[in-house]
Amino acid sequence: MTADTHAGRGGPGTAARPGPRAAFRRWRSRRPFWGGLLLTLGGAEILLTEKASLKVVLHIGMQGLAGYLLPALMVLCGLLTLFNPAQRLFYSLTGILLSLGTWLTSNLGGFFLGLLLGATGSCLAFGWLPDQESRRARRRRRRQRRAARAVREPEAPADAEPV
Repeated sequence: MTADTHAGRGGPGTAARPGPRAAFRRWRSRRPFWGGLLLTLGGAEILLTEKASLKVVLHIGMQGLAGYLLPALMVLCGLLTLFNPAQRLFYSLTGILLSLGTWLTSNLGGFFLGLLLGATGSCLAFGWLPDQESRRARRRRRRQRRAARAVREPEAPADAEPV
């Protein structure tokens, strides 16, 4: 018996793994997790730089309101992407527009960091495919196809001429 089997962890053929970590992995695999997280973190970072007490930070009139509104909407879009993945395309497009809008309204997009996080998260959420199989499964399927093809079509000897 191996240590994994003894500890109650199953092998690769196990249907369901108990525990909160496995439940979180299953939840995370069904949504654009990293895109939503980066979009949320980008908006939060921009909101935090709004509170910075630097002489660089300047708010005048409506631009001051937009400086708080756009990053707050970025956080909202990121959270909605996480908890409502069916509408990820709308949230990601809105998120990229809001991220780009913070360039003008929120200290150059949170000193570039929040802008880049928001844009990267929006792109990841936009490109996420819900029913895509894992890389390991695709790799395993390719290997099986190659092996089956090699069994069906034996290679010709190197000294034989093609017909």
